[in-house]
Amino acid sequence: MSVLEIKNLHATVETPEGTKEILKGVDLTIRSGETHAIMGPNGSGKSTLAYAIAGHPKYQITEGELTLDGEDVLEMSIDERARAGLFLAMQYPVEVPGVTVSNFLRTAKTAIDGEAPSLRTWVKDMKGSMDDLRMDPVFAERNVNEGFSGGEKKRHEILQMQLLKPAIAVLDETDSGLDVDALRIVSEGINRAKENTDIGIMLITHYTRILQHVTPDFVHVFVGGKVAEQGGPELAERLEAEGYDRYVVGAAG
Repeated sequence: MSVLEIKNLHATVETPEGTKEILKGVDLTIRSGETHAIMGPNGSGKSTLAYAIAGHPKYQITEGELTLDGEDVLEMSIDERARAGLFLAMQYPVEVPGVTVSNFLRTAKTAIDGEAPSLRTWVKDMKGSMDDLRMDPVFAERNVNEGFSGGEKKRHEILQMQLLKPAIAVLDETDSGLDVDALRIVSEGINRAKENTDIGIMLITHYTRILQHVTPDFVHVFVGGKVAEQGGPELAERLEAEGYDRYVVGAAG
């Protein structure tokens, strides 16, 4: 079982106006088999938390601890974090011209595992996962995310997660820009990955619509750079009905 533990995490970013603190003491623990929904208004620091976990150089960790199975993640390079079992599905996946999806995925799998997967097994697994996600086989030979629609990019993120089998996955607004059908397919992919690998999931979202398909074990309200409240799925329902106003007012006060 894997455990991602975040203790009193603070992070800053450089802006034209100077250094700005975004994360202001985040405490959160995610274990294998758990799904944690991180919900909050725009500008609350949710994506910064995702990038801080992944090691984005734009964000400077100034205080706190981030460990995976007791190992200090903050001392790891980005690729070391991936090999240790961390995965980030980005809100805005980037295009990688000249690199096909099939080459990208097999190279990533080889880097994480330390050896290349059997070609026959890999092709079978990749085809099966693409079928599950309703992805046309031709996507395997297209350049990574180049010319992909929003829904296709998000399905490709989930394809990566299914094939790379991380211990802990951070999904940064994977539901943004998805129509009803794509949302259902992506949600099914998340659920399938969890059932097959016992992955721990941090699901960052503004809305409850994805939570109608992916049932969280825990819901955390993220406001002002830290967790303002936490509870079960019923908390998401309350947020849908009431919004974030009372948390925002409290944070401002």
